[in-house]
Amino acid sequence: MVKNTILSLVFAVIAVVLAGGFAKRMWPLTRDKPKHLLSVAGKPMLDYILAKLEPLSKVDQVFISTNAAFERHFREYLGTVETKKNVSLFIEDSRKEEEKLGSVGALGYLIKKCGVNDELLVFGGDNIFSFNMEDFVNFFGLKKANIVALFDLKSIDRARFYGVVKIDSECRIVDFQEKPAEPKTTLVSTACYAFTRDGVRNLHRYLDEGNEPDKMGHFIEWLYKNDKVYGYVFKGAWFDIGSFESYHEANKHFSKNDG
Repeated sequence: MVKNTILSLVFAVIAVVLAGGFAKRMWPLTRDKPKHLLSVAGKPMLDYILAKLEPLSKVDQVFISTNAAFERHFREYLGTVETKKNVSLFIEDSRKEEEKLGSVGALGYLIKKCGVNDELLVFGGDNIFSFNMEDFVNFFGLKKANIVALFDLKSIDRARFYGVVKIDSECRIVDFQEKPAEPKTTLVSTACYAFTRDGVRNLHRYLDEGNEPDKMGHFIEWLYKNDKVYGYVFKGAWFDIGSFESYHEANKHFSKNDG
């Protein structure tokens, strides 16, 4: 299923950007173009994530994981990217919604095929964050445990659409519920993760046990019960671009703030 396979990786921390969805909720805008390459304030959405990764000395290898239907678009995009990182495409052979592996499934497949056994940073390609990525990575190094970036929506109604989190005084996640009908807090999980080597192995275990492969939130809900997971709480801006409304909000925000 994979057209790009790297058998040996020696980098301290590898970054993976998940961009394999078909974004049907945003059709016709995303019918023939991947959502992750839509322009936000004049720049492709992925530019924001790659820019955050650029200063990280521990990250050399970056994978963009996507589907075969949009392979050409991403190859053309990479031809325009100026970066010192080794950015590669990882293509799963899915050409429609029904064939996709899901975010956890796609990540597990990449890890297995590329022989990844190091620490791993993982990002949703349709999420834009304002926090300093170096601070996030330093927090990861301090805790020596799996990390999830958390954001306080300050709205129970909005929290229902995300993974809702409770943390203790040391920021360890003590409760996680994926899209609960009645959220206990307004603190939610965002699509920014750091996994230890044990965390990577646990992802394989999670999939081998036959658990839900589609949403990363389901994996985190499982992981905090089986391994240490801490929350990195950040303030500022966060956009989960999954609808026309959130897309327009991101455009408006970054147009005013020069990206």
